[in-house]
Formats: sequence, structure tokens, C-alpha cells
Amino acid sequence: MTEFLVKHFVKDYENVEKVSVRTAYGLLASIVGIFCNVFLFIIKVAVGEGVRSVSVMADGFNNLSDAGSSVISFIGVRMAGKPADEEHPFGHGRVEYISALIVSFLVLEVGFTFLKDALAKIRRPQELRFQLLSVVILLLSIGVKLWLGSFNRKLGKKISSKVMMAMFTDSMGDVVTTGATILSLVFFALTGINIDGFVGVGVALAVMWAGLEIARDTLEPLIGEAVDPELYTKIEKFVEKYDGIEGTHDLVVHNYGPNRSMASIHAEVPNNVNIEVSHEIIDNIEREAQEQLGLVLVIHMDPIETRDKEVIRVRNQITEILAELDASCSIHDFRMVRGKEHIKLIFDLVVPISYDEKKRTRLKEELSVRLLANDARYQFVITVEHSFISSKNEQQ
Repeated sequence: MTEFLVKHFVKDYENVEKVSVRTAYGLLASIVGIFCNVFLFIIKVAVGEGVRSVSVMADGFNNLSDAGSSVISFIGVRMAGKPADEEHPFGHGRVEYISALIVSFLVLEVGFTFLKDALAKIRRPQELRFQLLSVVILLLSIGVKLWLGSFNRKLGKKISSKVMMAMFTDSMGDVVTTGATILSLVFFALTGINIDGFVGVGVALAVMWAGLEIARDTLEPLIGEAVDPELYTKIEKFVEKYDGIEGTHDLVVHNYGPNRSMASIHAEVPNNVNIEVSHEIIDNIEREAQEQLGLVLVIHMDPIETRDKEVIRVRNQITEILAELDASCSIHDFRMVRGKEHIKLIFDLVVPISYDEKKRTRLKEELSVRLLANDARYQFVITVEHSFISSKNEQQ
């Protein structure tokens, strides 16, 4: 069913890197979400009125809020797909995150409203009426939500959409809450005990939790996330595959919405190569990154020593010692200045962002002591900095 909808409603559906294709996927998911949730709302409200169940009613209005969320998602995706203009040179992609944040507030509001209603039902219980048809309809609702969740998850993974993955999470939460509602009705039929209000509290709390999860997931890119390890590796390998590039470091990615990113990276080039030759290589990489990755890439050129055996030996020595002290740390921009009595070692030391000042200082001291044991003439100019890569990458 998912493939049928995609193939018939999304033109050029395989080219997911294009903003227009990505927008089409988002619009399709929003329209399907609106249809399914309105359908479930009508059914559940009718069932809730028939059996006098606040938990069923809460579940139904939760579906209505989901339909509203899909409307907001529809508008957000349309606005996010607008091209860059004079006021917004990086495009409107972040509107998608803002729309998802609004969705999270709506979900929280619905959950809070029905939490109050459920608490009132606990204080003043109303008589329930068990109907087998109600349970059957609610089971149908679970089936619809399972399919809708799977639909959003598949499309969300395909185009790396936080909004769709949030809708998947919300759908799975609805499956749990509807299941709890069925449990309260069946429990009443078997025991005659009305736990509808208590189940309603559980449903409301689950809805509110889903809202908080959506808010958390959409706030991260708005605040500024660390570079995803997979994206880091992809950009790093892309730059380093070119002849004349010895290595890379200091990658920073700024996100302006899905498939709208700007990045800067330092590329190491041999210091004996003509600067104009290296500059031409850098220009080619930046241009092809835009074409192949859809990424505005700014590359800073760092010349490094590739012929002096003594410089290479000392640089490798530092790398080996650092690997023993902490394998998650690294160095770059290494230079060696030889004097008559002293040898100055100048380099940047990259540490995990979790390092505090005390830990940074201790690492520098331990590294210096180990190096001085090899040559007492060494003097150090070490600049400590942290990586902008996600901690997941540091653990690999």
C-alpha cells in the first residue's frame, strides 16, 4: 500500500535528495494522516458516547489532535519547500521543525485536557456499557494506527524526516493508549469494576509523554545538534578521496532544515605543492559537494609536512602516545620549529566535548611528560579544542 501511494502521488520519487521530491513525500504523509485520523475520531467519539467511556472519548479526541497535527505538518512542509529568497538566503527548511514543535504543543494540550477529565471521572464515576462492537471498532483503530505508523516510519527513514519519525512515535503511542482503553472495557465486562477513569489518566499521560518526545526531537536541530557520525564520515570520505588531499579535520555543519546544510572543513594539503594547484583542487571539491551532496561546503586549506622524516616521526610519536592516553583524542595542524637549544612542537589537540578544564589540563601534562622523556629539548604550544561531532562517533 505504501509503495502504491508513493509511486502514484510522488513524481521522481527515487530522487529523495531533491527538495521538491522531499516536499511531495511530506505532503503525501500529511494528507494520509489527516484522512486516517479524522476517520478514527468519528468512529471513537461515536463509540465513546455509546458506551459512556471517557477513555474512549479521550482516545478519539487524541486522533482529532493528530489530524490537526497533520494539517500543521502539511502547511509546514509546503512552507519549508519554498526556495531561498532575499530575507532567507538559506531557504525555509527550518519551518518543518517549527511546525513539528507546534504539533508537540497541541498533543500536550490534548493530553492535559483529558487528564483533568479522567481525574474528574475517578472522583465521580459514570456507568459504563460494554458492547462487543465497540471493542471490534477499537481493534480496527489499532490496525489503522499500526499501518499509519509503519507508513510514516518508512517515508521518514527514506527522506530523513524528524517530523515523520515523530508522527511514527505518536502513532505507536496511540496503539498503546487504544489498547489500554480496550483493556478497561473488557475488565469492566468481566468484573463489573469501572477503571475507566484510571485508564483515562494513563492514556492522557501517554499522550503528554508523546508530546514531550516530539518537542525534544524537534528542538535539537533548532538549538544546534552535533554532527551526525554518518554525515561526518560521508563528508570526510568525500573530501579525502581527491588526489592532493592528505586528511581532514574540524568539520562543522550548520543545519537550515532537512537537505539544507552548510558545512566548513579543514583539508590538509602537502606544503610542497604550489598553492594555486591546491586551491584549484579545493574549488573543485566545493563545487562537486554542492552537486553531489547538496551541501554548501567551505574548505579551509591546511598545509602539512609530507617529506621531512623527523617531523613525520615526531607527529606519529605524539599520535601513538595520545592513543594510549585516550583513543578518542587526536591532533592536527602539527608544526615543529627547531632551535639551537629547544625544539618547539605546535599543534591542536582535539578532545571530547565531555572533557572539563581539569581533564584537559591533565591530558596536556601527561602528554608533555611522555614526550619530554623522549627529548628534553621539547617545548609545547598546544591548543585544546573539542569536536563538533556527536558523542556516538567518539565511541566508535
